[in-house]
Amino acid sequence: MHTGKLPPDVLRRLVLGRLGARRPEVLVHAALGEDAAAVALGDEALVLTADPITGAGRQAGWYAVQVACNDVAAMGAAPIGVLATLLFPESADEAAVAAVAADVDRAARELGIEVLGGHTEVAPGLQAPLICMAAVGRAPRDRLLASANARPGHGLVLTKAAGLEGSAILATDLEAHLLGRIPAETIARAQGFIAEISVVKDGSLAAGLGAAALHDPTEGGLLGAVWELAEAAGCGYEIEASAVPIRPETRAICTVFEADPLKLISSGALLAAGPDGRALAAGLRVGGVEAAVIGRLTEGPGRWLLDGSGRHEVGPVVRDELWRILEAYQSRVTSDG
Repeated sequence: MHTGKLPPDVLRRLVLGRLGARRPEVLVHAALGEDAAAVALGDEALVLTADPITGAGRQAGWYAVQVACNDVAAMGAAPIGVLATLLFPESADEAAVAAVAADVDRAARELGIEVLGGHTEVAPGLQAPLICMAAVGRAPRDRLLASANARPGHGLVLTKAAGLEGSAILATDLEAHLLGRIPAETIARAQGFIAEISVVKDGSLAAGLGAAALHDPTEGGLLGAVWELAEAAGCGYEIEASAVPIRPETRAICTVFEADPLKLISSGALLAAGPDGRALAAGLRVGGVEAAVIGRLTEGPGRWLLDGSGRHEVGPVVRDELWRILEAYQSRVTSDG
């Protein structure tokens, strides 16, 4: 199998049919398109999620906290804390452990949350650190913004821009390849996208503005996220490609690697669905978050991308462009060596 998330059909066949005993306290169950689970706790809900970090080398502990808390925020919840599982290769020294722990601490302080616990060990067989982060949050029980809440007719809004995380990773990890192909200042700006990776503010604002559903466009990029949200909600959709915000730095990097920015991992953006997409986008902008209406959900199974060449039916994104690019570059380095 390829690196990256399992394709939806494989996930359904191997994993989603094996979810133990269904509990009545669970308000949002594990399903395609849902970023987190939610468990009833009186008038509130406890929101829980877990994520590994495997595609980013530098500041991996900081990434892990941010990405896990994004999934909590995408349920309309406020993060409370994280539990960190930190696994290190036998070659790691104390400085390596301290660096990851410091990154986790820095991210938690930025978000105002606590590191609740976890597990740290040196594990056999690892070539690099492996970080798995669980996050916990809380939300009013009647304000959970699961993907399944979206309905036909809802407008689709994207905050910030597509491809932010992928641009930052490629500009950092493949900087040497990009130098000379695009301006150094373009690379530096893309590296700076890492500072925008959190969507906790985006999620809080969207919840207050009446969003019905939120989804975190991580692996698979924007097109993967829209497909997953529609799958959870049982809707079709139309996306207007020209309406999707894509920064010039992302376009430049994707041109070098012949990549589709709509299929590039997009943490830092948040996908929202609501009855009035224009009002939702306008409210987010008033709150200081870039936002644009990019399409709408529809009745029936049709899922379409509209661009200058016509109307194209789209399906799930089987593999993120980031993995394809990183593997291709690694193959080139190996063959050259």
